[in-house]
Amino acid sequence: MQGNKLKNYLHLHFIVFIWGFTAILGALISIDAVPLVWYRMLLAVGFIALYFLIRKKSFKVDKKALLKFAVSGVIIAIHWITFFKAIKVSNVSVALVTMSTGAFFASLIEPLFFKRRIKSIEIILGLLVIVGLYIIFNFESQYSLGIIYALISAFLSALFAVLNGLFIKTHDANTISFYQLLFGVLGVTIYMLFTQQFTIEFFQLSSSDWMYLLILSSFCTAYAFIASVQVMKYLTPYTVMLTINLEPIYAIILALIIFGEKEQMNPEFYYGAFIVLFVVLLNGLLKNASTLKKKINKK
Repeated sequence: MQGNKLKNYLHLHFIVFIWGFTAILGALISIDAVPLVWYRMLLAVGFIALYFLIRKKSFKVDKKALLKFAVSGVIIAIHWITFFKAIKVSNVSVALVTMSTGAFFASLIEPLFFKRRIKSIEIILGLLVIVGLYIIFNFESQYSLGIIYALISAFLSALFAVLNGLFIKTHDANTISFYQLLFGVLGVTIYMLFTQQFTIEFFQLSSSDWMYLLILSSFCTAYAFIASVQVMKYLTPYTVMLTINLEPIYAIILALIIFGEKEQMNPEFYYGAFIVLFVVLLNGLLKNASTLKKKINKK
């Protein structure tokens, strides 16, 4: 069992690296956040449906589960829209460091669904993340709209991570992913129909946009989404959210290499980012020490 946890924890880190690359693709794709998410989810649903057909997996689920997947699918769609909005109006670094507040939101949401007490250490660490964010907000105020979008996205990310932690107990990761993405794209489609965004120009994308969208929807969405739900069998939502906080490290390095000066920030930004990332490391050390202590006590 411990071996499975380690394997899935390492797998989660690989997934987080892929998600870091997702932010890069979001910045490279020229279309706005809403159509970007529509294309991403539609193509990802197609890839997963193809996988189902090749593996001869059943699409059948009960009506109660469909309702749950529908609600969570719309949450995921809004999470991605606000995430890409944050990148479009600020940059990769600001959006991803702000997204690290997801662990704080998870520490508040998870106990409600898993019926456990809120741990004081989780609140303290979450508040430290807020301190880091406050420093960034003060010295990078021109990115305030991006920070607000990213905060909304972080809350929704924590919410669906907790929900998937419940769903994975009774449903297959592939099935959860397929229906959540399907209902997510249906929700975005309804919104776009009401706002009359489907035009001839909407479907006229550049070859580079199509290439980035295919990478985003297949490798960074269909594969990463299923894999992230699968690891929830072995890891808690809070652990998943804290590991996701390492995404800025991977993404900021990639962004600096790819975008150069556009991603270079004031020194104060990096002070705030350091606090956020230090909290992630500290939490890992504290959780590891707690696990070892329990093992010793059992002996």
